[in-house]
Amino acid sequence: MANPYTLIATTAFGIEAVVKRELAALGYEGKVIAPGWIQFTGDALAICRANLWLRTADRVLIQMASFEAKDFDALFETTKSIRWDEWIPVNGCFPVVGRSIRSQLSSVPACQRAVKKAIVEALCQQHGVTELPEDGPQIKCQIALLDDRATLTIDTTGPSLHKRGYRAEAGGAPLKETLASTLVQLSFWNKKRPFMDPFCGSGTIPIEAAMLARNMAPGRNREFAASDWDTISDVSWSAAKTEADDLLEPKFPEMLLATDIDFRVLKIARHNAELAGVGDNIHFEEKAFEDISSSRRFGCMITNPPYGERLSGYRDLEPLYESMPEVLRRLPTWSHYILTSFDRFERVIQKQADRRRKLYNARIECTYYQFHGPRNLDESPTAVFGELDDKAVEQAELFKRRLTKRAKHLRKWPSKRGVTCFRLYEKDIPEIPLVVDLYEDHLHLSEFERPHDRDLAAHQQWLDLMRTTAADALDVPHTQTFLKRRKQQKGLSQHEQLAMDRYEIEAQENGLKFIVNLSDYVDTGLFLDHRETRKLVLEESRGKDFLNLFAYTGSFTVYAADGGAASTTSVDLSKRYLQWAERNMKLNGFTGSEHHYIPTGIREYITALPEREMFDLAVVDPPTFSNSKSTATDWVIQDDWDSLLKHVLLRMRTGGVIYFSTNYRRFKFDEDKIPAECHEISKQTVPDDYRNRRIHRCWRIVKNY
Repeated sequence: MANPYTLIATTAFGIEAVVKRELAALGYEGKVIAPGWIQFTGDALAICRANLWLRTADRVLIQMASFEAKDFDALFETTKSIRWDEWIPVNGCFPVVGRSIRSQLSSVPACQRAVKKAIVEALCQQHGVTELPEDGPQIKCQIALLDDRATLTIDTTGPSLHKRGYRAEAGGAPLKETLASTLVQLSFWNKKRPFMDPFCGSGTIPIEAAMLARNMAPGRNREFAASDWDTISDVSWSAAKTEADDLLEPKFPEMLLATDIDFRVLKIARHNAELAGVGDNIHFEEKAFEDISSSRRFGCMITNPPYGERLSGYRDLEPLYESMPEVLRRLPTWSHYILTSFDRFERVIQKQADRRRKLYNARIECTYYQFHGPRNLDESPTAVFGELDDKAVEQAELFKRRLTKRAKHLRKWPSKRGVTCFRLYEKDIPEIPLVVDLYEDHLHLSEFERPHDRDLAAHQQWLDLMRTTAADALDVPHTQTFLKRRKQQKGLSQHEQLAMDRYEIEAQENGLKFIVNLSDYVDTGLFLDHRETRKLVLEESRGKDFLNLFAYTGSFTVYAADGGAASTTSVDLSKRYLQWAERNMKLNGFTGSEHHYIPTGIREYITALPEREMFDLAVVDPPTFSNSKSTATDWVIQDDWDSLLKHVLLRMRTGGVIYFSTNYRRFKFDEDKIPAECHEISKQTVPDDYRNRRIHRCWRIVKNY
C-alpha cells in the first residue's frame, strides 16, 4: 500500500461492531480505540472508498498524531512538530474543533486556541510564508482529549455521512440514515425475504434496506470535504466512484412494504425513495398499524415506532404498545425488530426480546429489541408472537366436549320452549373462564379476566383457538362467532365501544323481536339472564303506566308494551341506547305517542318529576358502577340503591310494583331501609340455562300505602 495513513471512522455509541464489519467488507481491518472511534489503515483510495461506502459511520478522519498531553506546552509543541503542510495548502482554511473527556486540559476553547496557533506557526514555517489567507479549501482539524491523551485529526468527510443527499424532506421525528442502516444490518433481513416497516415515516429504514440490498454506495450522490483537496487526486475519487457504479446491482424481485397512517408523510417518503434511486423497490401504503398483516413467511419487520420524546407523550402511546402483540402474532414466523426509548416496552407487551442493544437516536437513548424468527429458511417455523403449548390444545379439547354436552342437553329448547337465545357455557371449566351464549344461529363469547401464564400475544392466540373450537363444536360458521374481552370497570375507566362493524341480527324471544349487536359492544343489547323477569313484567303490565329506569336497549319496555301497558317511559343517560330501545319498539309495532324516551341521568329525572306523574309498574336495573362524563357524581349501587328506590316509590301509585335487580355479587339488601313490601324472587327469575344461580338478584317491591 503506497503512502498508508492512519484513519479513523467515527460512529455513534453502540454501532462500532457494525462499522468494523463494513470496513472488513472493504478490505480494511478496523480496531476500536475509543467509544465511537474505529481505527484502520489505508491510502488515498481508502479515504475515498470509506467515504463512499460506509453506511453506519459518521465521518472518516485522518489521524495526524496521538500523544500524551497533560499540559499546554506538550500539546502546543507536539502539534507544531507535525507536517501539516502535507494536507493543508498555503491558502487552506483550517478551523479547529475540540472535545475533552476526563483530561487535565479540560477547557475545550483553550485547547482549540493552542492547536490553532501551533498549526499556524507550523504551516508558516513549512510553507515559508508569514501569513495564511485561509481563503482556499476547508480542512477541518480536531483536537480530542480522552484521559489525557490527545488525538489530532483532519476531517475528510465534511457534512456527516448520514446526509446521503436523498432526504429532501423529513417527518416530525426523523431517524438518521446511519442508524436506519444499522437497524437493517443488525437484523436477519436479506433481499430474498419479505420486509415491512409499519411506521415508515419519511421512509428512511426501507430506503436504507433497499440501498443495502442493491449494493448501492450510500455516498455515490454527494460530495465530500476531501473532494477538493489537492492531496487526494481525482484519479482516486474516479476509481472509487467507478467501483461503486460497477458494483451496483439491479432491482431485485422482492418489494419492500412501508406503511404509515399519515398520507402526507408517505408523499415525502416516496419522493425520498425516488431521489435515492430505489423508488421501484418500495411499496408505500397508507395503513394503520392495527391493520397490518401478511400471508408471507420468514419476513422481517424493522421499525421505529413513536415513543413520546418529540411527537407525543408515553401515556398517549401506551395503547399502541399494548396492541403490538396482538398485531404481530399475525406475522408468526417473522422476525421483529423495534427501536424505542419506551423503557417499559417489554413489560407492556409481556414478552422479553431475544436480544437487546442500546443505541442512540440523536441524543435519545433507545433500545433495539430483537425478536428472532428463523434465521435460515429451512429452520423450524416456530411462532415468535402467539405460540401456544400442548396445554392449550388439551384445554380446547375439554372445551369442545363440554360445549357438545351442553348443546345436546339444550337441543330441544327452540322447538319445545320457543327459546332460541340462551346460555351454553359459563366458566364451567375454571381454567377456561369464558361465557358462551347462543343468539339464534350465532355465538357470542365473553372472556372474564383471570390470572394465567400466557403473554399478550399467546393469550390472544388462545382466545382465537377457543373461539374456533366453540364454532366447530356447535357447527356455527366462524364468521358468525364473536368474542369479547370483558374487563372489570374500575376508577375512571368506562366500558367503551369496541368496534364499529355494526353486525346486527334480529333475535326472537317469546314471540318478540330484538336487535342484537354482536360486534361492537361488550354486551349485545339483550341480557339473557332476565328472560324470566321480562315475562313477569309482561304478565302484570296491562293498563299500567310503566317506568323503565336504566332502560338500556328497552327490552323490558317492549315486554310491557306487548303486555298492554297504557304508557311506557324509558329513561337512560345514553342517547345511543335509547335510540336502540326505540328501534326495538318499532320492530315490534309499538310506535304510539304513549311511549316516551327520556335521555337524562336517573337522579335528575326522578327528582325533577312533576308530582302528578305517577306509575303503576317500574323496572330498576342499575349498573354496579357508573362514572359517566355527563354526571357530576359517580353511581355506586351499594351506596345509592336505597335512596334511588325511595325516590321511585314516591312516584308509584298505591299498589304499584317495582322490580329491582342487580348483578353485584356482594350486594346487601336491607328491607328496613325501604318503606314497602319487599320479596326477593331471584330463584324464579334466573333462567334454567344459567349454571350460576347468582347471575343476578331480583326483588319485587310493592307500595302498599
